[in-house]
Amino acid sequence: MHDCGTLVIELPPQKATTQRGSSRRTPKSQQPTPPQESYTDQLSPSLELQSPTSNFSYAVSVLNSFGRSAGLSNQVQVPSAPTLGAPINLAAHLSANGVELTWSVVQPSQNTPGVKYEYRVYRRNMASNQDDVAGEIPVSVDANTSFLDTGFEWEKTYDYHVTAVTLINRADGPEQVEGDDTPSVRVVAHDVFPPAAPTGLQAVFSGPGQKPFIDLIWAGNGETDLAGYNVYRRDVGSEPIKKTTELVKTPSFRDSNLVPGHEYFYSTSAVDARGNESSRSEETSETVPAD
Repeated sequence: MHDCGTLVIELPPQKATTQRGSSRRTPKSQQPTPPQESYTDQLSPSLELQSPTSNFSYAVSVLNSFGRSAGLSNQVQVPSAPTLGAPINLAAHLSANGVELTWSVVQPSQNTPGVKYEYRVYRRNMASNQDDVAGEIPVSVDANTSFLDTGFEWEKTYDYHVTAVTLINRADGPEQVEGDDTPSVRVVAHDVFPPAAPTGLQAVFSGPGQKPFIDLIWAGNGETDLAGYNVYRRDVGSEPIKKTTELVKTPSFRDSNLVPGHEYFYSTSAVDARGNESSRSEETSETVPAD
């Protein structure tokens, strides 16, 4: 890095607005704030690629009416590595697995030694108005890119946007520069997705020497928001009726309300914490012997 020495541009000063028609001196607390100056330096691609892992130094010098200056301001360092434009066609799809984001790929014009690129996905909680990094993935040559966010909370609203990040490998440590953001897409994370139907249902009759009953067992569901199970029973030629008045917390159930000589058909369903119920499992049957 070198001290500033190349003049970029000269800008005319902006005038602060003052009130007229009053001879009173304005208190300092009520004096107008000096206007903010700004300037955008458009760099040519060839200049960016001359030394992509170094910095540009910028400073400002204020000239009086005689063209004299008190010297340069403090210097600021800006990485010279080229950044990528904002990804386009950002879209979001909510499913039981999470929020899937897709967008069209943004490719650098050429490979630059010491420089890599990645996509950074931001998720903003609209209740707290706080941005979090949902994830980062490398920029690839695929025509379309996707990212699955599972770190959100159900029943909340989020805005997502994506930016391409330039990763610069410097001798004194890595540096990152973000490019432009995509327009935001909003997702209302309303859970209307039921759990998977239970599997492996089995029914076993027990009766000799005791009051007869049928034990049901099945494979437990793996959903983290599972609230429990419902058990259904039907007779031959009839529709299933729910046997449970409350959700069963474990994958087992004992049915002791039996009639000798009847064959019973059983099925189960899973229910999540928001009341979404799965389809019923495959049926299994068991026969109660006649007396």
